[in-house]
This record gives sequence, C-alpha cells and structure tokens, in this order.
Amino acid sequence: MSVPQAVSTPKVAVSPLDLEDAKEPPLNLHKPKEPYTATIVSVERLVGPKAPGETCHIVIDHGGNIPYWEGQSYGVIPPGENPKKPGAPHNVRLYSIASTRYGDSFDGKTASLCVRRAVYYDPETGKEDPSKNGVCSNFLCDSKPGDKVKIAGPSGKIMLLPEDDPNATHIMIATGTGVAPYRGYLRRMFMESVPNKFNGLAWLFLGVANNDSLLYDDEFSKYLVDYPDNFRYDRALSREQKNKNGGKMYVQDKIEEYSDEIFKLLDNGAHIYFCGLKGMMPGIQETLKRVAVERGESWDEKLSQLKKNKQWHVEVY
Repeated sequence: MSVPQAVSTPKVAVSPLDLEDAKEPPLNLHKPKEPYTATIVSVERLVGPKAPGETCHIVIDHGGNIPYWEGQSYGVIPPGENPKKPGAPHNVRLYSIASTRYGDSFDGKTASLCVRRAVYYDPETGKEDPSKNGVCSNFLCDSKPGDKVKIAGPSGKIMLLPEDDPNATHIMIATGTGVAPYRGYLRRMFMESVPNKFNGLAWLFLGVANNDSLLYDDEFSKYLVDYPDNFRYDRALSREQKNKNGGKMYVQDKIEEYSDEIFKLLDNGAHIYFCGLKGMMPGIQETLKRVAVERGESWDEKLSQLKKNKQWHVEVY
C-alpha cells in the first residue's frame, strides 16, 4: 500500500452546504421559453498564442437561482432573432458547466462555461466569413462583465458524478472543451472542503492540438503535486507528439498505451467518461475494440456490461 502524501494546500471552504442536501439533481428549473437573465462576471482567454482558435472561460452570476450538479449543462439563448424563424428567439445552445455547484467563487452563486469560439473559414478564399460564425460562442466570448445572458436549465443526468463510493476510480477522457465537466469533478474532489471526501483515483486524459491549447493545465498540474496517489493526468498533443506508429498522437493513442490498466480498472468497477466532439468516439471505440480482441474478450459484450453497470458515461456534441 502506498502511503498517502501530505497535502500542501488546504481545501477551500464552500457555502451554502445545503447544496449537498438535495437527493435528486435539479432539472430544467428555467425553460427555454422563460429563461433566467444572468450576468456575465468575467471572460478570460484560456489558450496561448499558438493555439488554433480561441477558447474562453466565462463566469456567469446566476444569484443562486439556477443551482446545478457537476456534469450538468446550461442552455444559453443568444440575443437576436432566429434567422429561420423571423421574430422568434434563437434556439438554445447547450454548454457543459465547468465549475462545481459552488462556482468559482465557492458561494453557490456562479457557474462557469468553457467555450470555444466557432469560426467559419471559406474553403475557396481561406478567409473568415463572420456571417457564418457560431452565433452563441461568439456572443459569449465577446461579452463583457455586466452583460446579460439568458440561461435555461440545468439539464443532463448522464455525466453526473456518482459519489456513493468515495474510493471509486473515475477515468475521464476529453477532447478540447469536453474537459469542462471534469474541471468541476476535480475541483470537487481536490479543491473544495465538501462532506463527500474523495479518496479514490481520478485519471484524466485530455486531447488538444498543442501545448498552447491545454485547458486548466495549471489547476490539473497542481492536483498532481498535492494528490499524487489520487490523480493521474495524461495529455495527447496531436501536433506535437507522435504515437507508437509515428502518426499524430490522439487521445485514443494515449488510451491504447494504458489499455491493460484501463481494462483492469473497468473490470474492478471504474467509471469511464467521454466528453467532447462527436468525432472522438469512433476512434476511441475502435481502439477499445481492438484491445478487447487482443485480450480475448468481446468488446460488444463488455460495453453492454459497462452500460448495464452504469459505468459508461458519454456526452458528445
């Protein structure tokens, strides 16, 4: 048995602790037709100069009126009218919440979103066409402190963090802004002084383009120092690292590197989470299937068992 390391950072006190009392997650407290008007607190660029695209961390003050649990999403309704339905508001855009229920100020009154600005480049000219840019992501990334934002939700139960076993293993796999819910989980596990004391293993795999594209890397690196027995963190940098075949290093290649260990952990009841762009799943599934075959197992049977045991959590967009 390894001896737990001394923790160098005291945990942060959070309030109100009655946010722990609810037995069921809050769901759809504000419908899209009657959204809550929240206020932007801050917008901060998360990525370095060499990152392709821009990703922002956006803190929103909801005044405690839209409580949520880690792993849920908010719906954002950007201002303006829906071009497909003149006179009607825009459709809701869902964003995974990147903070714990206590928010970044630990008082239960804010929520944070991790938003990548959706930009469209014309394939003919190679120039940006602002008329086709993502309406909501650009509104959020361009917003200023004090701006109003219409919020619906919270929604989602798939990515809720099961906390019945404080010694459980949680394997979290993300591409890009798919890291949002895991930031919430990890702050709850390692940063906040909450009644649910976590003493298991959290293992994060994050796939991004390059070092400048890493999200929340300082936070995650600090957990590695403070909780070396409870946290592991593997980065897949597709433009800077090579996989074992000399190709680009994607998150599924990192999973393959540790596949034996991952399969053993799953056999022992670990939870596995996937969050990010839809395109991440086929490559990951192929890798897991190949590994299962090499181990003499049927991936389809294993997957169906994982789903049945509620160990398999997927949210892709």
